[in-house]
Amino acid sequence: MAKLRRNAGAVLADNGSLRLRAAWLYHGFNLTQTEVAEQLGIGRSTVIRLLEEARQRGEVKITIDDRLPDLAELSIRLEGALGLDEAIVVPSPQLDGAGSRAVGLALGRLLSEAITDNMTIGVGWGRTLSAALESFSPPRRNGVKVMSLMGGAVEAQSTNPFEFAWRLASALQAECFLFPAPLVVDSSEMRDRLMADRSIARLSHLAASLDLAVVSAGGLAESSGSLVRQLITDAEAADLLERGCVADIMCNFINAQGQTVDHSLNARVMSVGVETLRAAHHTILASGGRERAAAILAVIRSIGVNTLVTDEQAARVILALT
Repeated sequence: MAKLRRNAGAVLADNGSLRLRAAWLYHGFNLTQTEVAEQLGIGRSTVIRLLEEARQRGEVKITIDDRLPDLAELSIRLEGALGLDEAIVVPSPQLDGAGSRAVGLALGRLLSEAITDNMTIGVGWGRTLSAALESFSPPRRNGVKVMSLMGGAVEAQSTNPFEFAWRLASALQAECFLFPAPLVVDSSEMRDRLMADRSIARLSHLAASLDLAVVSAGGLAESSGSLVRQLITDAEAADLLERGCVADIMCNFINAQGQTVDHSLNARVMSVGVETLRAAHHTILASGGRERAAAILAVIRSIGVNTLVTDEQAARVILALT
């Protein structure tokens, strides 16, 4: 897997979270400066500056005073346990329902630094991804393509799958490709006919060579107000749960091992398959909350994830499950 490099070295050098991660790796895990640089995807000279600044600030003593409930250590433990290139862990908010926004804001900052010229970016949907737009402030980029990896909702009480792709592309002044179909259709035969349509076939071809895929994870055991639960019936949800479904990724329903659940609904969903996500050059998964920990782990097992953006509560439960 390829480390997702940033394009804002000066900004990174002033990043407190990165400084503390470097200190943990060097002092707490006994990595060399070169190994720390490789782990963080930055230059060795930047590592030296980060370590010196941590020392001057008094953050490195006999122990490391991270002041952010050992989030740096949690990130490193997640990377080792899950085989990730990078884990970004944010504090869990005290307010109920604020977790998606906290994780989303961290995702927005990451995307601001990581998107480069001529990238082809495929995106999913969800409240977490929508929240990323609040902190998304990229420099001007050229030749970027943004595409939705799934159909849209005819009726949506909150977020529509098209919205994130459209707004992200607008912020980048990029080409935008939407998936011209409803997200869930009536039969597998209808799905096959629609997928053969010229415009959707062109979209599928473009999705086969993604530089970056940005997705979230949801679980059916969440409240009936979740986005996916707006699109399927109570009977379908109950049947999926009975068959072992713990997560959906762009309405591809999977079990705890990351395998597709044997259910007719999977043959009626208008979205790219998990195999397309597996083929992306780099995949970012952004999702948080202890109630989504099992779903996050299932998605990682299903598609292979390079970068995970999550919160402290989810991180601790995920580590307990591995």
